Amino acid sequence: MSGFLASRRAAVAAPRAPEAAPRMPDSLALLAALPVPVVVLDRENRFRFANPAAEQFFQLSASTLAQLGLVDLIPADTRLFSLVDQVRAQDAPVSDHDLTLESPRLHRSGVAAHGAPLPEMPGAVVLTLQDGSKAQKLDRQLNFRGAARGASAMAAMLAHEVKNPLSGIRGAAQLLEQSASEADRELCTLIQDEADRIRNLVERMEMFSERPVERAPVNIHEVLDHVRRIASRGFASHLRIVEDYDPSLPPVHGNRDLLVQILLNLVKNAAEAVDPITGEIHLSTAYHHGVRIAIPGSRERVHLPLQVSVRDNGPGIPEEVASTLWEPFVTTKRGGQGLGLALVAKLVADQGALIECDTRPGRTVFRLSLPMTPPDLTAPRKTRAE
Repeated sequence: MSGFLASRRAAVAAPRAPEAAPRMPDSLALLAALPVPVVVLDRENRFRFANPAAEQFFQLSASTLAQLGLVDLIPADTRLFSLVDQVRAQDAPVSDHDLTLESPRLHRSGVAAHGAPLPEMPGAVVLTLQDGSKAQKLDRQLNFRGAARGASAMAAMLAHEVKNPLSGIRGAAQLLEQSASEADRELCTLIQDEADRIRNLVERMEMFSERPVERAPVNIHEVLDHVRRIASRGFASHLRIVEDYDPSLPPVHGNRDLLVQILLNLVKNAAEAVDPITGEIHLSTAYHHGVRIAIPGSRERVHLPLQVSVRDNGPGIPEEVASTLWEPFVTTKRGGQGLGLALVAKLVADQGALIECDTRPGRTVFRLSLPMTPPDLTAPRKTRAE
């Protein structure tokens, strides 16, 4: 009897083992390889799974997401919650488009969502998210590339047809100045100054002409360090520049001089946008799954996993300007000509890369997505003796 009581007391005293969490289905391992964001929500809409693309979408690691619920990232009245509820109620897939996911932690617009039940986990929902805003930006950029090719021929013709007469006008003004009265000399000087201004503008337009771009392996961190030194000793000497680099990045396949020009333009724009006292510019690099672009007329797809970001804490870009940001002659600067970002877009396209901009008050980010150098160009070449 005493043995029975002792065993009974031991059973009562022994702590109850915690209930094991439902085992994740093996099929979810396949979702980790998908390039689109995929998450699994349990009955309470807490994150149970997130693939690498979802980590990039939410800008949070899978381990951090595992401690959060969907309501921690977006307001409970967002349409995405209705979609998840419909999936559970109908026990069938449900899709929705053009969603806005807006909160202090997240800013996404034009999102397409597809939810489906997960039979192995009762009440769970598999959610696929696609950022339509990125596709829209990419579409605008590709349209600009097509327009730029047509404008390039016009720019070359304009340069030839305008610069020659300008030289004659300026020469004539110089000759008149020698025998003109004091008042007329001022007019001659004005003519020369305006001729010089037009010539400089035409020369900037010449940069849009189509020229072959030679590409080679480039250490993007050396480029960024060069740009930072120029900025720190010149136009951004009064600002704080923060660097956050991934040192493991492989070489970029690009043109070093053009990359310097692109990033110098972006950093200069950021420096001009921020407050002179509280302004900050953040330069960062990272490896992402990136996007793949189909080349027209070919089955080849270009992979752009290397990302360079230039972020500032300025007031943001006005909405009416953001939609036409990459077009020539669009600017918010007083006296600006609006060719800087148009030139950046062209130089980026010439290197087979992409650039996008996310902006809101207090935060503007330009993200440059670049291709890796092909393995056959990075591998050391064997000598004949080898």
